[in-house]
Amino acid sequence: MTDIELKQFVADLAVNLAETGRIIRESQAETNRVIRATDKQIDELRKELGGLGAKFGGFTEGMAYPSMKKILQERFGMSVIAPNVSARKNGRTMEVDVLAYSNADVNEVYVVEVKSHLREDGIQQILRILREFHNFYPGHDGKKVYGILAAVHVSEDLEKRVLKEGIYLARIHDETFEITVPDSFQPRAF
Repeated sequence: MTDIELKQFVADLAVNLAETGRIIRESQAETNRVIRATDKQIDELRKELGGLGAKFGGFTEGMAYPSMKKILQERFGMSVIAPNVSARKNGRTMEVDVLAYSNADVNEVYVVEVKSHLREDGIQQILRILREFHNFYPGHDGKKVYGILAAVHVSEDLEKRVLKEGIYLARIHDETFEITVPDSFQPRAF
């Protein structure tokens, strides 16, 4: 190869490298644009799914309330039953799906948490509520507090865990919730 051919080869190579660099930069810019658009779509989808989850949870709570009201009145003798009760103390909030109590012969409180699909964190949530209940609702001091988990879907393992903790379990049957505990079940008062 002559000097002239070598110089021409190097010049052509430099032009090709510059063109390749331009193509890579354009491709990278397009890739970044696609990634940003995809991230935006994923964020929107997360918001929509979160909204659906909240709606389904609200639907489950609304479906459970009539059954739980009947159970709380007839089986446990509760005279006051309220859905969606919230208390605030020292900057913290405690929300309860259903709160029931009686001041008469039956001096008890029942806290109901409703779950469409029970997971371990749901069990931990009701245990925390039951342990801290008297701090948030001091008007019920001296009353025994019991928990009820009302759930549409519960695995066998979690069902056993709920009952072992002394929490009543309400399951859906023919579109109504029913307390499903064995005869040997011992509820735990908090």
